[in-house]
Amino acid sequence: MSDNDGKKTLGLGGGSRPGQVKQSFSHGRTKNVVVETKRKRVMVPKPGATQSGPGDKGKAGGGKSGGTSSKRPAGISDAEMERRLKALAAARAREADETAAREADEKAREEERERRRAEIEEKARQEREREEALKVKAEEEARAAREAEELAKRKAEPKKETPAPKAKPAAVAPPAPPQDQAAIEAAASRAETKGVSAAGPRKGDRDRPDRGNDRDVRSKTGRDDNRRSGKLSLSQALEGEGGRQRSLAAMKRKQERARQKAMGQQQRAEKVAREVQLPETIVVQELANRMAERAADVIKSLMNMGMMVSINQSIDADTAELVIEEFGHRTVRVSDSDVEQVIDTVEDKPEDRQSRPPVITIMGHVDHGKTSLLDAIRKANVVSAEAGGITQHIGAYQVKTDSGSVLTFLDTPGHAAFTSMRARGANVTDIVVLVVAADDAVMPQTIEAINHAKAAKVPMIVAINKIDKPEADPDKVRTSLLHQEVIVEKLSGDVQDVEVSAATGQGLDELLEAIALQAEILELKANPARAAQGAVIEAQLDVGRGPVATVLIQNGTLRRGDIFVVGEQWGKVRALINDQGERVEEAGPSVPVEVLGLNGTPEAGDVLNVVETEAQAREIADYRSQQAKDKRAAAGAATTLEQLMAKAKADESVAELPVVVKADVQGSAEAIVQALEKIGNDEVRVRVIHYGVGAITESDITLAEASQTPVIGFNVRANAPARNAANQKGVEIRYYSIIYDLVDDIKAAASGLLSAEVRENFIGYAEIKEVFKVTGVGKVAGCLVTEGVARRSAGVRLLRDSVVIHEGTLKTLKRFKDEVKEVQSGQECGMAFENYDDIRTGDVIEIFEREEVERNL
Repeated sequence: MSDNDGKKTLGLGGGSRPGQVKQSFSHGRTKNVVVETKRKRVMVPKPGATQSGPGDKGKAGGGKSGGTSSKRPAGISDAEMERRLKALAAARAREADETAAREADEKAREEERERRRAEIEEKARQEREREEALKVKAEEEARAAREAEELAKRKAEPKKETPAPKAKPAAVAPPAPPQDQAAIEAAASRAETKGVSAAGPRKGDRDRPDRGNDRDVRSKTGRDDNRRSGKLSLSQALEGEGGRQRSLAAMKRKQERARQKAMGQQQRAEKVAREVQLPETIVVQELANRMAERAADVIKSLMNMGMMVSINQSIDADTAELVIEEFGHRTVRVSDSDVEQVIDTVEDKPEDRQSRPPVITIMGHVDHGKTSLLDAIRKANVVSAEAGGITQHIGAYQVKTDSGSVLTFLDTPGHAAFTSMRARGANVTDIVVLVVAADDAVMPQTIEAINHAKAAKVPMIVAINKIDKPEADPDKVRTSLLHQEVIVEKLSGDVQDVEVSAATGQGLDELLEAIALQAEILELKANPARAAQGAVIEAQLDVGRGPVATVLIQNGTLRRGDIFVVGEQWGKVRALINDQGERVEEAGPSVPVEVLGLNGTPEAGDVLNVVETEAQAREIADYRSQQAKDKRAAAGAATTLEQLMAKAKADESVAELPVVVKADVQGSAEAIVQALEKIGNDEVRVRVIHYGVGAITESDITLAEASQTPVIGFNVRANAPARNAANQKGVEIRYYSIIYDLVDDIKAAASGLLSAEVRENFIGYAEIKEVFKVTGVGKVAGCLVTEGVARRSAGVRLLRDSVVIHEGTLKTLKRFKDEVKEVQSGQECGMAFENYDDIRTGDVIEIFEREEVERNL
């Protein structure tokens, strides 16, 4: 018979109803339980009473105190109402007295606990002193026993003159060492206590005065009742190895717990009210971290508000503020842009600033010898490592001169495509060395470098290179610089100029002296003791090392382990590598280093700032990334339907050559994209669907296949899966190592999308002498070819009074009764137009041929 068959739960007048609940247990077991369901008492206000809903909480006059101001229920007299109010006041006074009594009682209990705690601590101190005294006494007794035993042995040695092994008494055993003897006794005593009843040891054993010595013996032999290594064997006891021992910190924690337990109850940590910074939106986990509360408690609080959220879900600021107030914390509202305020922007004190090496950027036209000049200064050979003999990356190097001063050099490319690189180099430098070839004078990229230096307000030093060549003319260089408003010292100006030769080394010392003089005038200083700040010169994705950024430190000192944010990326410095390829622990101002440990490849030109915590770095990077996404979305979105239609119409009228670009470093990818975007005209343009840094991957091949575009690799190669995917999907991969070869090939490919130019060549004229009507054919013109030749395959125009009234093709061209292909000048022929009969005597027929000519960008 089931639990509810024939059984009813007793209840009052419908106040409860019997019900049944199914309980689930482990291993699939269930059980039906009869429960009693009580009906909730619903208070229905009488007509005319003030009603309030859940949403009225917090309004004026609301809350618990609003009960006295409500209207009197019907049927209650004034005396009854006054009696109820007095009872309410008495209850409140009684409650206040009880609260005061409870507070006084709690204070008394707290004082009692403090007194008991002091007594326990005093007893513990006395116990420790007694144990230490017993331990010292035991050690002294053991030492005295050993000394007595050794003295007895030394006295017994002279008596053993006749070594007779058989005469030695067999019953005498050598004395056991004190530690082994103690271990044996401890093991024997443990074996004897196995027969003791479960009631515990005898009272006499517990109260023995020498119990402290036994505890010392157990601690020496490694025996501990609370050890975690299991039972102690007799062999382990004899060897003196008691297994794993508790640490000192664990013993202190155990003593603290015992002390708190002896005081009567565990003391709860006092609640700390925190100031919680609250942005517009916040993730639940981050909100819990900022309040120092459990994420489960925060989710529970949100569920009580009717919000079913997960730990990684974002909530708005108003909801988060309610949660913060519920947990007893204070809210500090901040905007999204306030996250960047953690970056240290404090002005340095003059006494904290120290001299730093100058940063010199080598700039100039392509093939004017910038890198060769830097090689001569560094006594290295960088040109041979660059493809095509041109610099395609920004190089950062440190040079120590003979006088002991340290100089930091940046080598920028001179090719037209690397405009942004030159601008970036001019913005982070202190001095610009403008290299101009003595046999070539000022060229377009030289002018551009001058403009970059002027825009950055950086002093220039002109290095007239290739002075050793027979055709060198340095005065021509100085004169051509005048047109760019650069007046050198030899022409009474303020710009230093030095004649140098990278091949022979001529003038290099004078150039270094000029740089040192300019640096001394600038008085370059920085504070190495503050948080590091620097600029990203170059960035790349290395296969073995991950994202790598070449950073020029501008202020502070960057150390291994620092947490930083750079642009939309963040990271923790895993390693620092200087320009010689050596690992260093730190990098000061004006020092270029490669930084490892980023979570992504930053943009070249981004600023690196060191922050305190990973949470701050991640928050700043996320904010910047979101800002960049919003900016790109706003720039690419059309606001009206007319703009959308106009954009679609413009895209249809322009032929596009889509490409996917992968490069070795960020600067090269940026330069390639800028160069490709300049290719094209009103009819054709190149569109870079995607560009990135690193090897060509399978995802790049998939994107190229979907958009039917080739993949361009600049100083990178495709990995094995990407090559296999390209072969299967028919995607073309083209590799380049010199940027102008890449630009020329893309320009030639884009030229193939241009529609061919159609040219008209006039080959003859004919005059209509007579018009005939021919059955089945229509009107036929009897013509005389007056100039050139008439061909049937050519196009014709009908001119009347020198006005074109028809353009088309010939239906027939006859000479007498024969169909012919062409008629020469001075001969008569018959012509009939295709689908046109309005011809008259005296009209002129113009005969021409069309020719298609290929066009190039």
